[in-house]
Amino acid sequence: MKFLKVDSLEQAREKMLSSLQDVFTKTEQVSLQESAGRCLAEPVYCPEMVPDFRRSTVDGYAVIARDTQGAGESIPVFLDIVEEVAIGHPAVHTLKSGECAYVPTGGMLPDGADGMVMVEYTELFDEKSVAIYSAVSPGNAVVQIGEDARKGQLLLDQGTRLDAKSIGVLASIGKEQVEVFKPWRLMVISTGDELVLPGEEKTACEVYDINTSAICTLAREHGMEVVETVTLKDEEELLEQALRRSLETCDIVVISGGSSQGKKDMTARLIDKIAEPGVYTHGLALKPGKPTIIGTDDASRTLLIGLPGHPVAAMMVFELLVIWMQKRMFHEKDKLCIPAILESNIPGAPGRATCQMVKLIPSGSGYAARPVFGKSGLMSTLTQADGYVLTEVNQEGLRSGEHVFVHLF
Repeated sequence: MKFLKVDSLEQAREKMLSSLQDVFTKTEQVSLQESAGRCLAEPVYCPEMVPDFRRSTVDGYAVIARDTQGAGESIPVFLDIVEEVAIGHPAVHTLKSGECAYVPTGGMLPDGADGMVMVEYTELFDEKSVAIYSAVSPGNAVVQIGEDARKGQLLLDQGTRLDAKSIGVLASIGKEQVEVFKPWRLMVISTGDELVLPGEEKTACEVYDINTSAICTLAREHGMEVVETVTLKDEEELLEQALRRSLETCDIVVISGGSSQGKKDMTARLIDKIAEPGVYTHGLALKPGKPTIIGTDDASRTLLIGLPGHPVAAMMVFELLVIWMQKRMFHEKDKLCIPAILESNIPGAPGRATCQMVKLIPSGSGYAARPVFGKSGLMSTLTQADGYVLTEVNQEGLRSGEHVFVHLF
């Protein structure tokens, strides 16, 4: 007989990491256009100076700054125009004192020039000379070589989730392919005799399947690939068939419902039946989320997680286990936590950590955290909250007025 032990959140996380580290960190090369939302598998360093030439930030005239000293609206300085630089083409002249060159925004400054005068502060005197009505200092309106990034500089660290800004950085150094972590492949199974799919006709005492849509959305928001979803009645044979199929196609299978101690509890039994070594966590010292099951199958290298049936608890456990594990394995930085002051007490749960939903309320120069109390089966608990506060195991609770850090959804 196997004795199953309730684990703390930290213990469950450690078991997951140690059992799957080598399998869940595979990488692949993708094009820059396909990389949005993916996590970098290696750091990216700048291969050259960016920019690798001095360029103008304005339309105007490249000058030797000391030639403009004393220039003003009533006393202009006259300079000879020796060149008109075309955008995308190199400057060919070397400026001498008394000379200037027209340079468009983004164009290359000629050698000898050390500043730019905006065209608005100039006036053509004739075809070969211009009046300058503003004095400038060296470096004015000029982007220097390497000012954006220097050769060998770290641009993006491993674990960066690629967005418009970071992809723009990669494009700026001519990167065409990037090494990213392969997305985890998920099957999401919801079980319950009372469940019907959204869009189907619902009878008395039936409820719509919330967990499938909610968990799939959470997974996709974090770059995971949902390969199959299944909504089943509480029939052992149907669940076993789905679980066996998942071992062939998925990295993670998530089962919501069927994880409590009731007579319909079959998730743990089936995981032990089809997987080896099977279940290693049956119960999580967390509120909400105690009826959580975690196991693995070494042969297929699949993680199997039985989530609580209540939607809020299911989503929070998925966030605290699966998404947390991906962030650690992909070296992704955690979201910033928001410091806030509690508006009211949060009771502790003996022997368990507590995940308490809160709403952030602007208060003075910061925020107040207002606890959102509600049962884990009510979606309004999540929709009214901006994030959550996590208390430690055996912590007595938190008092009104305490400083806390709010983890944003």
